[in-house]
Amino acid sequence: MIRTDTHLHTSFSSDSDSPMESMVLKGIQLGLTSICFTDHHDIDFPENPENLDFILNADSYYNAWKKLEEKYADQIEILHGIELGIQPHLGEKLKEFTGQYGDRYDFIIASCHVVDQMDPYEPLYFNTLGTRKGMRKYYETIYQNLMVFDQYQTVGHLDYAARYIKKPVPQFHYADYADILDEILSYIIKNHKALEINTSGLKAGLPWPNPHISILKRYKQLGGEKITIGSDAHKPEHMAYDFHLLPGILKEAGFDHYEIYRKKQPFLISAE
Repeated sequence: MIRTDTHLHTSFSSDSDSPMESMVLKGIQLGLTSICFTDHHDIDFPENPENLDFILNADSYYNAWKKLEEKYADQIEILHGIELGIQPHLGEKLKEFTGQYGDRYDFIIASCHVVDQMDPYEPLYFNTLGTRKGMRKYYETIYQNLMVFDQYQTVGHLDYAARYIKKPVPQFHYADYADILDEILSYIIKNHKALEINTSGLKAGLPWPNPHISILKRYKQLGGEKITIGSDAHKPEHMAYDFHLLPGILKEAGFDHYEIYRKKQPFLISAE
């Protein structure tokens, strides 16, 4: 079994109302040995119907984590992380943020939630661009993001935008985006970063986790070795979502281990 979940959101994220302690207690109930909170910090997030700003109060977040880390130290490992929303124009601001707070974090996820001031979560995105163009534009933006910011350990949910393609459930063909995906994966490998397997794609109704198995296989073919695992849960009941499927997915893609990070240093865990 996979007993670590390193992508979790709490009430410190604008899109969650789950108390941090409720996630800890659920992790213990599930028999997890390690969890990592990775609440959102998305500078310059566009206006949205829910009026969410995704700006993290880094000090309050740290203090709340520290209390729980000490309280439950003999029951579960609780790591302190963050999910940073990257945009091509935010490189310097994000470097300033990590320069001020980065030493606190065990683990930083670099994610793309915004493309040209649109979140693919909102219908406007694919209504404006269409499926094929919308996905290509999303991948192109990820590549631009990686060029401007490198203070992270893993690239989160690489095909996140696919969760929000209109019905019917989409099919994925690596060849449709092979040029830009190969650029992204090669850059991740060259710079010794990890690639996340995120099971919220399955929760959202996709027949695959994020990213698609063909992306994972290509990552391995190109020489990729670093994998992290997270549910992206925003509620306790979604923690470790469909983790029972992950050993088979990892094996099919050619991996026999994954990683967790402590103080930004990787530790290998067998997936067998």
